Amino acid sequence: MTSDNPALRSAAAHAKQLGETNGWSPSLVRCAMDGLTVVLGECPPGKPVKLTEVRARILRHASSLRVAEVLTDLELLEDDSVLAVRSWIENRTAELPAGFASDVRAWLLVLLDGDSRAKPRPHTCVYVYFGGVRPLLENWETTRGHLREVTVTDVTAALSPLRGWQRRNAIAALRSLFRFAKKRGLIFANPTARLKTEDIQRNLLPMTNAEVLAVQRVAVTPAQRLIVALAAVHAARATAIRRLTLDDLDLPNRRITIAGHGQRLGELTHQTLLALLDQRRTTWPKTPNRHVLINAKTALGTGPVSPEYLKRHLLHQGVYLERIRGDRVLHEALTVGADPLHLALVFNLSHTTASCYAAIAQNLLDDQTGVHRDAVGRESGRS
Repeated sequence: MTSDNPALRSAAAHAKQLGETNGWSPSLVRCAMDGLTVVLGECPPGKPVKLTEVRARILRHASSLRVAEVLTDLELLEDDSVLAVRSWIENRTAELPAGFASDVRAWLLVLLDGDSRAKPRPHTCVYVYFGGVRPLLENWETTRGHLREVTVTDVTAALSPLRGWQRRNAIAALRSLFRFAKKRGLIFANPTARLKTEDIQRNLLPMTNAEVLAVQRVAVTPAQRLIVALAAVHAARATAIRRLTLDDLDLPNRRITIAGHGQRLGELTHQTLLALLDQRRTTWPKTPNRHVLINAKTALGTGPVSPEYLKRHLLHQGVYLERIRGDRVLHEALTVGADPLHLALVFNLSHTTASCYAAIAQNLLDDQTGVHRDAVGRESGRS
């Protein structure tokens, strides 16, 4: 605060202000100031600090994230870091056979960044697609040295042992890779031109009493109980649960808005919300974060909890939110007589998804008569 460096004095004052606004603990404020001293102490006034330097020079006890936040607000931070997914692409493609590595790297980067005719794909898509083609490319290494040498027979033989979603994902990834290669002139003919993905019949049964009891044993904290309640009562997806904010709640009128879809707030969800909000208010009374679910890290900012938060609290303990959500939709379908329009309106589902749930429910209802119906309700005979 009394440094001869005006940039350091300004940064320290801003760190103190951020700490008061966002409820930083005194120790966190001191750690942030220690980090600012390290990176700005000998830096010429007005010169930006590189993010990689902040991460490399800040001691473990000091918060590089908070230091970066202060420098960003003061326009003194230069983000020179490489996205983790780009580093991942470079590292993984370097492990591929030499004849495939450069083409696969270029394909993944186009998936990541998009081009004139395609939008950027999510990072998850990049990971899944590469996971689908990597074992196939490694098998072709012994007989093929380039993508242009891969034939229809090679593709058919490589896919033959795969089943279910593994096969579907591999087909989608191969089609994307060879379409890219054909468009860029890397191959003469596309061996996947007539390859089609196969529809996978979804099978779903109501949760058993043992499964319900297992969920009850795991969901003991207010956060866990709320997550389960949102999935079990409102059929909320994991992303919608993470992004739920205080502005989406209307407790006096018993209403809740999930992913832009307003619903009546059930009694179970209402009680779990009250318990969580009480704990939230006691633990982080000054947090600026408007999200319902927060932790020690996100309470200092304004972003939602990460997907890992839900995995750590439930998935890693054997509780599958999608299973609970599917059971809720199926229960509704069985109750109202497998009406897809009702499911679409109540849970904000697409007509395709609602029809699939309705078909599954109808098959369960018709089980005693031996009649089976497909996803659009056509009867296919007796079992």
